[in-house]
Order: sequence, then C-alpha cells, then structure tokens
Amino acid sequence: MLKTISILGYLAMVGGLVALLATGRVLSPSPIVIALQALATALMIWARITFGRRSFHLAANPTEGGLVTTGPYRHIRHPIYTGMCLLTAVGAAAHWGWITAGLTSLVFGAGVARMLCEERLLIQRYPDYQAYAGKTWRMVPYLF
Repeated sequence: MLKTISILGYLAMVGGLVALLATGRVLSPSPIVIALQALATALMIWARITFGRRSFHLAANPTEGGLVTTGPYRHIRHPIYTGMCLLTAVGAAAHWGWITAGLTSLVFGAGVARMLCEERLLIQRYPDYQAYAGKTWRMVPYLF
C-alpha cells in the first residue's frame, strides 16, 4: 500500500508542476523568483549527485548501498522534494490565484504523502534511519 501511495504522490507532484508550467504559473521574470528557483534547482541537482548512481524508482523503494547522510542529506532528509516544493512555491507566489493555490497544494500535499511513505519504507530497510531522522529535518530546518 505504501508503494502505491508513493507512486500516486509522485504522479500528483509531477502533474501539478506540469499543470503550473503549462498554465504559465511557475516561471517569472522577477530576479528574486529566478534566483530562488535557481537555488531550488541547484539543491535538487546537488542531492541527486550526492545520491550517486543509484537508480530512480517510481515507487519509493529504498535503494541498495546504504543510507545517504552526506551533502544536503546531512541537514534535510528530502532535499529533492524540498527543491521541487521551493521551485513551485516561489513561482506560485509570483502568480497567485485559486488555480495556482490548488495546484501548489497538490504538489505540496503529494510530496508530503510520498515523503511519509518513503520514510516508513526506509525504516524497514535501514534500522539506522530512525537515528538519522532524529538528527535531521524533513524539509525546512527548525520548521518541518
């Protein structure tokens, strides 16, 4: 059941972001938005590089090779989802409206659902995950 929810979460996150892009509600000519979205993209790339050659799984399957606790994972457990949510949030702030709010909520809600599923699966796979989770934040230090 966790894997199914994680797949639906991933599809909803990507679908929400694609819908925001298709309706012109993510990108902005504002230098502040561009800078924050560049930082979000850099965070996602840094996390992916730190994660290494491990394959991507549509379902939140923990990969072989041990728990990654270096790079951005030293401070936050889900830097790729954090980057995607930051990219979406600052774009949405620049184009606020009901449709934007709904699609942004979809991206965030689906991301949180996927993170929670992924964490449950990681606890099952890696016994040291709980200790790691006790020392790091899911997305935003000192908040969540």
